[in-house]
Amino acid sequence: MIRFLLLFSRQGKLRLQKWFTPLTDREKKKVIRDMMMLVLSRPPRSCNFLQWRDLKIVYKRYASLYFCAGLEDQDNELLALEILHRYVELLDKYFGNVCELDIIFNFEKAYFILDEFMMGGEILETSKFSVGVTMEEADTLQETMEEYMNKPTY
Repeated sequence: MIRFLLLFSRQGKLRLQKWFTPLTDREKKKVIRDMMMLVLSRPPRSCNFLQWRDLKIVYKRYASLYFCAGLEDQDNELLALEILHRYVELLDKYFGNVCELDIIFNFEKAYFILDEFMMGGEILETSKFSVGVTMEEADTLQETMEEYMNKPTY
């Protein structure tokens, strides 16, 4: 099971965080700081797998963002790497060649895609098509609600 998923920039700015196990705010901040220090200090051509405390850390850099996941000891690192890649594919499909600014200005959509894709640290939906359909339905509902709310009442 994935315990957490972090997205951060090369400059060390946290862009997205999802916790699948309960931690205090203080523990979360420590984990975030440690992950950034560990991952950002590694050479570009080094292995994408790390051992940290009792967790396996899997990370992958896409453009200027690092996608980092903390796994339990018995989990498969290659599967976690595939999960990170699938999440990037889903973001690419929705945003059209996703970049850091898409995550910054549309973070609620990035969280929604992640929630449609994963639940409780496990994969919920493997189909890119199904997640895409759900996103289209959510966008349509949001547009309908905005139109409804902007109508004058008489």
